[in-house]
Amino acid sequence: MIFGLFIWLGCATTLPAQEADIQATIDSQIEAFLADDFETAFGFASPTLQRLFGTPENFRNMVTQGYPMVWRPGNVRYLELREQGATLWQRVMITDREGRVHVLDYRMLETENGWRINGVQILDSSDFSA
Repeated sequence: MIFGLFIWLGCATTLPAQEADIQATIDSQIEAFLADDFETAFGFASPTLQRLFGTPENFRNMVTQGYPMVWRPGNVRYLELREQGATLWQRVMITDREGRVHVLDYRMLETENGWRINGVQILDSSDFSA
């Protein structure tokens, strides 16, 4: 029982330590989007996503068409970071420039080059309040 408590405490302190780095990765990608620097933004995608999209241009097309709230956010607010299995998910609330609220889950992957974004899911924002 004591061993389990130490493992639980170790996990509880690990997430806050990773949270700042994960948020910095997402912030950096959003800053690159705001500058229309899709080559830099593409660098924050995981190797799997980079292989999937192949080029920063293909990545740009996906982001501008499928995730306009991320490409041109009005306000970004970080919600909880949680662990599901071996995966960390950072929930983010984005208010777009028209005032619409979007809640997204960023699937994060730790690589030898730091945290990378391994996918983004748009959630039903009616479950969340701004």
